[in-house]
Amino acid sequence: MSVTGLIRLGDNALVLGQRLSEWCGHAPALEEDIALANIALDLIGQTQLWLGLAGDREGQGRSADTLAFHRDAWDFRNLLLVEQPNRDFAVTMMRQFLFDTWHFEALTALTTHDDADISAIAQKSLKEVTYHRERSTDMVIALGDGTEESHIRMQGALDRLWPYVGEMFTRDDDDLTDMVALRPGFDAHAAATLEAATLTQPASDFAHQGGKTGARHSEHLGHMLATMQSLPRSYPDATW
Repeated sequence: MSVTGLIRLGDNALVLGQRLSEWCGHAPALEEDIALANIALDLIGQTQLWLGLAGDREGQGRSADTLAFHRDAWDFRNLLLVEQPNRDFAVTMMRQFLFDTWHFEALTALTTHDDADISAIAQKSLKEVTYHRERSTDMVIALGDGTEESHIRMQGALDRLWPYVGEMFTRDDDDLTDMVALRPGFDAHAAATLEAATLTQPASDFAHQGGKTGARHSEHLGHMLATMQSLPRSYPDATW
C-alpha cells in the first residue's frame, strides 16, 4: 500500500476544499454560498482521514495537520485541476463537476480495497461525494442550457478545464486503484451531462502533464498555500 497514494487523495480534497472556501461570503447567491461552504467542509473532513492515515502508515510522526500545513508546494501530489483558480462561478462549477465525476468513480473503486482502513474511508466519503456529483451535475446542466450568457461562460469554462482531465487517468505504482479503469464511467457520465447542458466536449484532454509526480511548482498552488499555511507556519507550536 502506497503512502503517496493516500497523500494524493488527501491533497486533492485539501486543495479543492481550500479553493471552494474562497467563495465564502462572495458567492452569487446565499444558497450557493452555503452549499459551497458545506462541500468545502466535507472535503476538509476527507482530507483529515486520508492524510491522517498517511501519517500513521509512514511512521515518521507526521500528523494530518503537519502534512497539510508544513509541506511546500512542490511536495503536494494533488491533481492540477483542483488547484486552478476560481475565476468565476462558471469555472468553479465546471471544475467541481469534472472532479466530482472522477472522485465518485475513484471512491467507488476504493470501497472494495483490500485494506480495511482505505475501504472504510472510501465508503464514508462516497456518501458525501454522491451528493457533490449530483449537485454539480445539476448546476452544469442548468447553466449550460440556461441563458445565452451562462451557456457561453460554461462552454468557456469547459474549454479551459478539459485539458486537465487526462491527468486523472494516468497510472503509476503509487495509485491505490487502477485509474485507467475509471475512465469509462467518467466518460459516460460526463458525456450525458454535457449533452443535456448543450455543451461541446473539447477534443484534447491531456495538454498538461506531470501533476502526479509532484515534481513541479505551481504558481497557483504556491499562492494558495501561502494564505492557507500562514498561521500554522507563523505559530508552529500553537494549540487551540
